[in-house]
Amino acid sequence: MEEMEFQGFQNRTNFTVLQDAILAIRAEIGKVIVGQHQMVDLLIIGLLSEGHILVEGVPGVAKTLASKLLAQCVDAQFARIQFTPDLMPADVLGTSVFNPNSREFEYKKGPVFANIVLTDEINRAPAKTQSALFEVMEEQQVTNDGITYKIDPPFMVIATQNPIEQEGTYRLPEAQLDRFLFKVIVQYPTAAEEVTMLQTAHREHRKGGSALQAAKVVSGQQITDFQLQIRGVVIEDKLLHYISEIIQATRLNSSLYMGASPRASLAIMNCAKTVAAMKNRDFVTPDDIQYIAPHILRHRIMLTPEREMEGISPDEVIQEILKNVEVPR
Repeated sequence: MEEMEFQGFQNRTNFTVLQDAILAIRAEIGKVIVGQHQMVDLLIIGLLSEGHILVEGVPGVAKTLASKLLAQCVDAQFARIQFTPDLMPADVLGTSVFNPNSREFEYKKGPVFANIVLTDEINRAPAKTQSALFEVMEEQQVTNDGITYKIDPPFMVIATQNPIEQEGTYRLPEAQLDRFLFKVIVQYPTAAEEVTMLQTAHREHRKGGSALQAAKVVSGQQITDFQLQIRGVVIEDKLLHYISEIIQATRLNSSLYMGASPRASLAIMNCAKTVAAMKNRDFVTPDDIQYIAPHILRHRIMLTPEREMEGISPDEVIQEILKNVEVPR
C-alpha cells in the first residue's frame, strides 16, 4: 500500500504501542504459520476494528489454527464451537436450567460468552442455529427469557467455512453474511513457503515437541484501549464521499443483482482508520480504503445470473469499481 502525503495534517496521535503489539502478534503467529500474511493481518484488523470475520478456504490451509493462535496471543477468554447439523441454538447461547434448591430457573451461559469465539465450519449448522448469532454479533448481547445479558469487550466472532464441500452444509443467508466485517479468502501457500513449513514441522517432530502454541503478548484491556484510540483517527469529508461513491457504484453496476449495504460503508470507514493507525498515522488516505474495500465488499454483493455463468468473480467487479471511481486528491 502506497503512502500519500496529506497537507494540513500533522500526526497528532502516536500509535507506537499499538504497532509494537501488532508486531508481537505477527511474530508469535509466524512461529507456527508460514506465510498467510494477509490472513493474519486481516484477523488483526478485524479485532482492532471491533468486527467479526468469515474465513473461507479449502481444508488444511490453517484457517482454524490461525484463529486459535490469535486468541492465544490475547490474554482474554477464548471459546471454540464446532458447528454440526445437530447443533442447537441453546448449545451456542446457553439455556435456562431448573435449580431444585432455589426452585427457580437459572440461565446457564453458553460458549458464546467469551472474548474471542471461533465458530468452526459455520455452514454445517442449519439456519436456526446460524441465526442464533444475529443478536450477539450485532449488539454484543444475548436475550434469554426476556432478560438481556451483555458480553464484556473485546468481543469477536471468527467463523470458518469450506467453499468446496456442499454435502451436509447450509448456505449462510445474506443477513448473516452482512454481519461479518470481512470475508477472508485463504489461498494455498507458495512452493517456498510449503518447503519452509515442512522443514519447521520436521524439526519439531524430531524434538518430540509441538510448535502449535503462541505466547500471550497483549491483554484484553489493551485491545479495548487500542479500539478506542483508533476511533480518533481523522478521515476527511472528501474520503467519506469517496466511500459513499464506491458503495453507490455497487448498487448501480449492471453486473450486480445486489449492491452493498450501508453497513459496508461504516465498515470501510472504521477499517480504514485501523489500517492508518497500524501505519502510525492518525489520518486516513485513499490507499487505506482501496486496500480494505475488497475484503469488506466481496460477501455483500451478488452477481447477476448471467455474470455468474460467465465465470466473473465478485472481486473482479470490485476491482473494476475501484478503478472507475475517481480518487480524491
